[in-house]
Amino acid sequence: MALTIKICGLTSAEALETTIAAGADMAGFVFFPPSPRHLDIDAARQLAIQAGDRIAKVALSVDADDAFLAASIEALRPDLLQLHGKESPARVADVKARFGLPVMKAIPVAEAADLAAVPAYAGIADRVIFDARAPRGATRPGGLGTPFDWHLLENIDPALSFMLSGGLDPDNVAEALAITKAPAVDVSSGVERKPGEKDPEKIWAFVRAAHAGLSLG
Repeated sequence: MALTIKICGLTSAEALETTIAAGADMAGFVFFPPSPRHLDIDAARQLAIQAGDRIAKVALSVDADDAFLAASIEALRPDLLQLHGKESPARVADVKARFGLPVMKAIPVAEAADLAAVPAYAGIADRVIFDARAPRGATRPGGLGTPFDWHLLENIDPALSFMLSGGLDPDNVAEALAITKAPAVDVSSGVERKPGEKDPEKIWAFVRAAHAGLSLG
């Protein structure tokens, strides 16, 4: 089984270049002002030029309207959209139809009951991404560095196209893969020096650990 690795929340040329060199499959860019990883349009345009077609680009947004999505898409020219808010299945379908791009929908997880949302999105989104549910009062839904109980995914439908996120880092990604058998993993805060600033050594370490975890599993 091939493993897809996504490094999310990239904000600098150095972090993007490291992500590509390390062999990650996807580079994630955040368009959400409350996040310390938020990119403005000019920065996104420059990173898009740098990336070219060397890596798949993912544009992450949170409950964005069409105008905001259109501006980020024009700047980044992404290969995939990641909807990380409370977008309904109908909204996911509308975004796919309107912009003609594959869509990945985040599902926040804290307990088994949260997985009840999966069927409604599975037939519409091209992939779902399981992330830890943000605590009450949080100002953003992801990138908080907290994992959820991976055992909740042990009986997930193996045919489901999903990505595992939430609190992953170089030290725990192998264990997460062993438990969930996830076909894809996503990391942001787990490869940072501080919020919004990626650590190149941690990016390399994460990619190595993820591939090692896959082979062990």
